[in-house]
Amino acid sequence: MSESRVVQAAEGTYLVHGSSTNWVILVEDDSLTLVDGGYPDDADAVEASVREIGYRMRDVEAVLVTHAHVDHIGSLPQLTRKYGIPVHLDRVEVAHARRDYLQQATPKQILRNAWRPGVLPWAAHVVRAGALKPCALPEAEPFPREGALDLPGRPVPVPTHGHTSGHTCYHLPERGVLISGDAVITGHPTSRVRGPQMLLPMFHHDGARALQALDSLEGLGADALLPGHGPLRTGSLSKALGEARENAARHLR
Repeated sequence: MSESRVVQAAEGTYLVHGSSTNWVILVEDDSLTLVDGGYPDDADAVEASVREIGYRMRDVEAVLVTHAHVDHIGSLPQLTRKYGIPVHLDRVEVAHARRDYLQQATPKQILRNAWRPGVLPWAAHVVRAGALKPCALPEAEPFPREGALDLPGRPVPVPTHGHTSGHTCYHLPERGVLISGDAVITGHPTSRVRGPQMLLPMFHHDGARALQALDSLEGLGADALLPGHGPLRTGSLSKALGEARENAARHLR
């Protein structure tokens, strides 16, 4: 069983560091929203993180997904079936979650990047975390409405397509929080840089579009960045996005 570490990022807002990927728990009254769920072998850690903040999985009203890579939805088939929790994500990403197709780094792409520091240790780790296990969410559904969702935290989906065709961030304007998934991260075992950045090009379905998608995050009221990988970042969101753009260029060297 993998372990997790819970960090309170804002009132009722928790960033959880799993085996290699983060997930987020949003609390409002007696109910929760879970955003993402780590690798397949993170299922026990997801449940433990919910208990750590004083709740149960049956308190989760819904799961929101940033995108359907195995390191973000791996535990969800098991957990959502066990507890009957609905799963919502961008309409474009639904077919990806259902595994009608797969947009994910291939073994060939990983081997071509094996010269990069950290890539081979990372690859070995994710295999141990269950990355090769079957992973599909046939019950996944698109968001039930536009704008703020009627869920704990009142998250607002922000389309940031590119990393995958339907990648989505979630803005919590009342809490000053942006859940950025893999649109912007703050660290990764395969990265040579620290701070706000984008993943290596091999991880993006459409790298140019992923970079352009950062523009849609400019101007959002948020001073806490909760990424899919790496630590919590506080401070100016615009500055963080600028650093991510600069660091993206370093990844291409």
